[in-house]
Amino acid sequence: VFLFVSDPRVKGWLLLENYTPTFIFSVLYLLIVWLGPKYMRNKQPFSCRGILVVYNLGLTLLSLYMFYELVTGVWEGGYNFFCQDTHSGGEADMKIIRVLWWYYFSKLIEFMDTFFFILRKNNHQITVLHVYHHATMLNIWWFVMNWVPCGHSYFGATLNSFIHVLMYSYYGLSAVPAMRPYLWWKKYITQGQLTQFVLTIFQTSCGVVWPCAFPQGWLYFQISYMISLIILFTNFYIQTYNKKASSRRKEYQNGSAATVNGYTNSFSSLENNVKQRKQRKD
Repeated sequence: VFLFVSDPRVKGWLLLENYTPTFIFSVLYLLIVWLGPKYMRNKQPFSCRGILVVYNLGLTLLSLYMFYELVTGVWEGGYNFFCQDTHSGGEADMKIIRVLWWYYFSKLIEFMDTFFFILRKNNHQITVLHVYHHATMLNIWWFVMNWVPCGHSYFGATLNSFIHVLMYSYYGLSAVPAMRPYLWWKKYITQGQLTQFVLTIFQTSCGVVWPCAFPQGWLYFQISYMISLIILFTNFYIQTYNKKASSRRKEYQNGSAATVNGYTNSFSSLENNVKQRKQRKD
């Protein structure tokens, strides 16, 4: 019964009236994650280049819109950084609620991130972190929208929308091969995500230390969820950047990796050929 007791301000809103659609979407998502790679195993990967540019551009613009609306809504409502309840911001609360519905809905759209990995056969990118993050966010935000759709809930969504402007613009540009050599900030996006989680824990903890009418249970849950993301994202960062950098240094020092030597030798021979051609031309 408790699943249907919600904030009256979101009564009748798309997908919020009942938890069942959100649950079904999540189960379908997990089924596709499980069955999709099996289906694609003996098939050629799809390019998806054109649709990826459009998709990532769309999410970049949506994230920018949400970030702007959340910042202006918080300013207009005079939100308290340390603790903000869900019923004292006046009309600004409704503005925040409307934007956070889009934020919730964007988590459904973002399931496509995984589906594109499957279609392109980039299965190495479908990690535990990736699936956990995508599958949980839609469900968590259904409950947020039903019980605490404004007030102290704004902070994490605001930071995340800003990070997603950077992230989806990066992915959109990386879908264009000519742009890839100029994209150097992927590592810093992950650092930004980790910073976001730490700042969200700090701001959420303020609501515990200096409480207001915002439900304490939600604050403790958010802190726990952020800690889980910090653990998973830190592991991803170490595996992706630190270990690869260390591995490259070892290969360079030992001179034992055929791929590295092959690449270096090929590059040197290419450079020599270019020089010879230039000399002949002169």
